[in-house]
This record gives sequence, structure tokens and C-alpha cells, in this order.
Amino acid sequence: MGFDVVEIPVENPDLIDVKIVKEALSVNGLIPTICIVFGDDKDLTSDEVSLYQNCFEHAEKCFELAASLGVGFVAGPLYAAVGKARLASEEQKKAEWGRAVKNLRTLSDIAKKHGLDIALEPLNRFESDLINTADDVVRLLNEINEANMKIILDGFHMTIEEQDIRKAIQTAGDRLIHVQVSENHRGIPGTGLTPWDEFAKGLADVNYSGAVVIESFTPEIPELAAAVNIWKRLAISQDEFAKKGLKFLKSTFQQNIK
Repeated sequence: MGFDVVEIPVENPDLIDVKIVKEALSVNGLIPTICIVFGDDKDLTSDEVSLYQNCFEHAEKCFELAASLGVGFVAGPLYAAVGKARLASEEQKKAEWGRAVKNLRTLSDIAKKHGLDIALEPLNRFESDLINTADDVVRLLNEINEANMKIILDGFHMTIEEQDIRKAIQTAGDRLIHVQVSENHRGIPGTGLTPWDEFAKGLADVNYSGAVVIESFTPEIPELAAAVNIWKRLAISQDEFAKKGLKFLKSTFQQNIK
């Protein structure tokens, strides 16, 4: 199809055969990236020690996998369990923020052992009540103060939470090392309301040189469908999603896409 990069979402690293994946990447001339999320049993903001210990153990396996595939970073909303969205008190918010900062420093140290960066991803308000915007994630990184903590921005979440996509990208600046995209309705890029020209200008503003990957979902994968509330097909097939999405992104981002 003409892709250069393939993103591997890691739910269970024990199910991934590194040898087979490496062979497939080589045969198809693809560079891998890795993204992960934390489920209900993994949460760095929790006051339950077992929940953030689960994060460290899971991340260690994912970092080992990433390093074995030659990936330089692992991306995702690695500060809390996805779907943790409530109207918490200011006192509770402050406590959870503090635990996120402390535990992400530990996660940073684990990643350093494997020579990896971590790219933290803001999510929309329906999926997280902690980090929703570029401003939020920059504030978090400033408090963590670790050189290997970076930023991933996802266009879907940005269309919900940001007032100005170009300014949000400028806010992330040179800490931005990864970009995910789909439409505002999670469909094929170019078929919705996303201000793509402003998106491209923002990436040019910060001299972005990383990948732009399509993050798509299908109801044919029940676990993913339930996680992101995808109840209908967003394209005739996933191949159509990929082909049309890639054509649009290449025409929109030109030299700003890898």
C-alpha cells in the first residue's frame, strides 16, 4: 500500500513472537512503533500499591519487546487507567496528580534501562480526567523533569479537547515525537471535520520529523470496539481505511509525513 511504518498495539506482550514480527517487518520494509494502554487493573494514580506495581511489571515486558524490535520509544496514556473519568474533588485530583508524577519517574527509570523514551498521550474527557490537552501533558512533563519523557498527540482526542490544533502542537514543541490520527468521528482521515491544514502547519512549525500513523478501529475486534465505543463499520474494509487514509495524509502533509 505504500506505508513506511506500522504501529503495534500491545495488549499482552506474552502473545507476541518477536522473531515472526521481525521477519514480517523485514519482508515488508516496515519500521515498527509500539503503543500500550493501562486497563482497570493498572493505574499509576491509584492509592492501591498493587495497581501501580502492575503498571511497572507490564511496562517492563513491553519495554523489553520494544527494545528487541529496535523501537526507540513506547507511546500511550501511561499515567492512569483508560476510562478513569469522574468528577473528583480538588483534593483527590491533587493527590492523584502527585502519584502520577512520582510513579512516572519510576517508569521513566525502567524505560531508561532499555534505552527508551516514553511518549505520553492526552486523552479526551470521556477516557481520562487527568490529561486531556497539550497544556496538561506539558505541565506533567515539567513536573516529572525526566529527559526521556516525551509527547504523543492524537488528532482524534485533539478535535474534542483543543481550541486550536496548531497552537496545541506548538505547545508540545520539540517534545512531540509521535502522532496518531483518524477523523473526529474515528473514521478515514479526510472524511470529517478535522482542520488538517492547521494540523500540517503545526507540525511544520515544530519541525516535526516523526511518524504520522493511522489509528483505526473495527467492530470486528470486540475488545477494541468495546474500549472505544465503535459499534458500526467506519469503512467498507480495514484495507479501504488504510489505502484512502494514507493517500489523504500524503497529499496533506507532503514533506511533513514520514
